[in-house]
Amino acid sequence: MGVPALKTGDYSHIKGWGIDADPKNDPTYPLKNRTNEEHKGYNWERPKQQLVNMEVLRSIERPNISAVFGTSMPPTGLSGKLRRFAFQFSENTYTHWLTLIFADRVNEYEGIVDDLKNGYIPNIFAEKGWKAEWRLKPERLAIKIGTTAAIISAVITIMARKK
Repeated sequence: MGVPALKTGDYSHIKGWGIDADPKNDPTYPLKNRTNEEHKGYNWERPKQQLVNMEVLRSIERPNISAVFGTSMPPTGLSGKLRRFAFQFSENTYTHWLTLIFADRVNEYEGIVDDLKNGYIPNIFAEKGWKAEWRLKPERLAIKIGTTAAIISAVITIMARKK
């Protein structure tokens, strides 16, 4: 049943697998004119496996790594730890997706810190589209900047008091 079943292509042990295989059990019947043309592209040859020379996070629902995957942003730092945590959960859970969204936000700040470490001062005003927001919704931008300044001030104050 476990891994050997996956290698043979027998997925019958997965609850609900193949539920849409029977055309008589098609929820679009009789509205859809079924010609089976859409099935022609289903039999395709898997692309050659890309060389795995870095950590690749994959869904727990997938038995193998995708044939082709992105390599521009390997998981690093706190955001990488959050991503590793997220991929321990099924893709149908809020824990998986909300953790990935949070990891994206953390990665944004990691990038700013990295820029500052390398001597580059990011133009956050331009990169976040604040020019357009200043033109279209200045009150909303003022609230964002004020909130961010208050949070940063609070963090700096707390860190200064601990020392």
